[in-house]
Amino acid sequence: MTTGPGGATSGSTGPQQTRPAAASKPVRWAADAVATMREGARLRLDYSEQSLWRVDRVIDGIRRERPPYAAVETALRDLGAYAGEVIVRRTGGEWWATGGDHWVRTPDGRLWDPIDEARRCFAGDGSLRLLCRDASGAGHP
Repeated sequence: MTTGPGGATSGSTGPQQTRPAAASKPVRWAADAVATMREGARLRLDYSEQSLWRVDRVIDGIRRERPPYAAVETALRDLGAYAGEVIVRRTGGEWWATGGDHWVRTPDGRLWDPIDEARRCFAGDGSLRLLCRDASGAGHP
């Protein structure tokens, strides 16, 4: 079995199964975010790093409206998963899952938590665009 953070198993029977099993939910959540933004906000998300500027602005707009967290929890999860999928596609990383939590593991072995970063954005202390930049090593030779 493959182990994730804290030595917990990913629930797969081998390394080849880690990506599909761990990725199934966040990939679906990311697709939900794309569909919701296209239909509800008329915003096109194309899995590019640049699209995360728009996602950060969307979350900032939601925060300024001051809805209860419970009312936006699913949307934040979906937007975080979208950012994670941008990181996966940009870096060649993969999704990891343990105990219901989902992270992105980049090829350099670092773990990133884009879903939690979306929550921090909602709290006024985060940026999915900057997380992606850091995870992809932009600006590093």
